[in-house]
Amino acid sequence: MGQDKPGFELTDEQRIDWLRLIRSENVGPRTFRALVNHCGGARPALERLPELARRGGASGPPRIFSRSEAEREIETAGRMGVSFIALGEPDYPLRLQMIDDAPPLIAVRGRTSALALSMVAIVGARNASAAGVKFAERLAHDLGDAGFGITSGLARGIDAAAHRAALGSGTIAVLAGGHDRIYPKDHEGLAESILAEGALISEMPLGWEPRGRDFPRRNRLISGLSLGVVVIEAARRSGSLITARLALEQGREVFAVPGSPLDPRCEGSNGLLKQGATLVTEAADVTMALEPILGQPFDLPAEEAEPAPGAPPSEPDADERTRIIGLLGPTPVGLDDLVRLSGSSPAVVRTILLELELAGRLDRHGAGMVSQS
Repeated sequence: MGQDKPGFELTDEQRIDWLRLIRSENVGPRTFRALVNHCGGARPALERLPELARRGGASGPPRIFSRSEAEREIETAGRMGVSFIALGEPDYPLRLQMIDDAPPLIAVRGRTSALALSMVAIVGARNASAAGVKFAERLAHDLGDAGFGITSGLARGIDAAAHRAALGSGTIAVLAGGHDRIYPKDHEGLAESILAEGALISEMPLGWEPRGRDFPRRNRLISGLSLGVVVIEAARRSGSLITARLALEQGREVFAVPGSPLDPRCEGSNGLLKQGATLVTEAADVTMALEPILGQPFDLPAEEAEPAPGAPPSEPDADERTRIIGLLGPTPVGLDDLVRLSGSSPAVVRTILLELELAGRLDRHGAGMVSQS
């Protein structure tokens, strides 16, 4: 149940440049894309980073990931069996490529063929009940028999149950840390078991110990890889509800398994049902909802036009920079509003936002919203 896809292949030199750029200070997935479009490639973007950050008001030059650091990470990853797949390359998951903050590079260990499966995410409580674990196992097994891969986050409870039940059919675990920093540590054996028919994915550097803020970042990849997200046992405030919210923002289907109204572990998942999530009591509830989507072609996000060879990128003047910075504040605002209120072109507004982000003075939010740091 995979899809054929065209793509390009980075050269070894380009892969080093891409890794250096995404690992440099204040460069996230959206900024990476903006830089490449603005500068015409990763290497010219690296060369222009200090100038752009200075124009954005940075107090000093940003830390740029060195060539030797990139070569060392690629070499170490290779010894572990980890490969770096770039956005747009044939093995990069198409569904993940659709989200607006798709990682430029994903570090993958295991069977890359698993990345082509049509995926369903199963997430839920770490302190799951025995009934919740049993249902997660049954659902993952039945969806695997129906040809779906299972995505989750390798956490205790529901995540681990879903992974274990899908070991034979293919499951993808998205890591919050580096490949050499499996969390929780007692799931290292489960991670190894996944590699036979599935894969482990991370966008984080080797050696990265996951922190609290890294788990929502991981969750957007769990939903981004998937056609839909099934929530089993989620408290009112939980990471699983964050995954469900991200799924909605990404245009994915959201499913929830009903639970006892007396169990606080089910408050969040029952709340999703009240808000319109599809109720799930068996795998057929999921497959029936997803079958119409499977045959539909989908469009990948359009790349912004790169400057023509020899044409200088749009450079704002001092008045435009002052005017646009003055429109920013702690409340998120959209690009279209900044263009309309400033009277500047979209290219100029994007350039100024890029400069501010590289200087650490801009925060990006969902749906293309930005605010001042």
